[in-house]
Amino acid sequence: MDTTIATFENDVINASMLAPVLVDFWAPWCGPCKTLGPMLERLEAEAAGKWKLVKVNVDENQELAQHFQVRSIPHVIAFADGQAVDQFIGVLPEGQLREFLDKLVPDGADAERRAAHAAWEAGNKDEAIDLLKTALAIDPGFDEARLDLIGWLLAEQRIDEAREEDKLLSPKTTQGIDARYNALKTELDAADAAADLPPADALIDAVNQNPDDLEARFALANRLIAGRDYAGALEHLLAIVVRDRSFMDDVGRKTMLSVFELAAHQPEVVSQWRRKLSAAMN
Repeated sequence: MDTTIATFENDVINASMLAPVLVDFWAPWCGPCKTLGPMLERLEAEAAGKWKLVKVNVDENQELAQHFQVRSIPHVIAFADGQAVDQFIGVLPEGQLREFLDKLVPDGADAERRAAHAAWEAGNKDEAIDLLKTALAIDPGFDEARLDLIGWLLAEQRIDEAREEDKLLSPKTTQGIDARYNALKTELDAADAAADLPPADALIDAVNQNPDDLEARFALANRLIAGRDYAGALEHLLAIVVRDRSFMDDVGRKTMLSVFELAAHQPEVVSQWRRKLSAAMN
């Protein structure tokens, strides 16, 4: 596949979320390119979809070549998960080229995780969850996949299953400073708490009658987090920060930070409430 600056994002960046992409910067007048190009094409066919080859004619796409600081060709850049992850310049012997590709192509568990993300994005949520479980059967210590699974189970309101997966995470993740885990634990704790909390209407009435009832505010925030109303939860958490930073060991601010991670797909919400939290702290 040939690409241009207009199609690069779709052909390379987006495509690399599903499988690694090799971008071959070349030109028709380049002798070594005529050796490397056919070798890459043959290996791509042999790989049967495990990775993808995209070619950039530097004469016709000088802006792309300048952006990636291509000064000598052939120049090959490997992309995975939307990022440039490795590269080489010149023609590698086939053995070295295969070694380069072996490092790039995901193992079985990672391949299942990539397939799971593709299924989730396509709306096939049960299939996506099953694929993650397959990845974890291959590699039970694959915490990134297990965090994906916990998040998706929570999104599908499969709370008990999410709780069981949480127990299987390694201490390295649960006892370290992992923002993603802390966010998911906040959501899981909120879901647990919501089961024993008064109805939302009763909590709203309690807060309206006494805006300084921080326990009611925090309970309401937990209900809103469990329902994925992150903006609503952040409003009450900020009110706790403003009124009493010492309440439950600064739980308002700490929970806001976790909600920012949970709401990463809502950048305008995160940006708005980060500014408000910053202003409240200064």
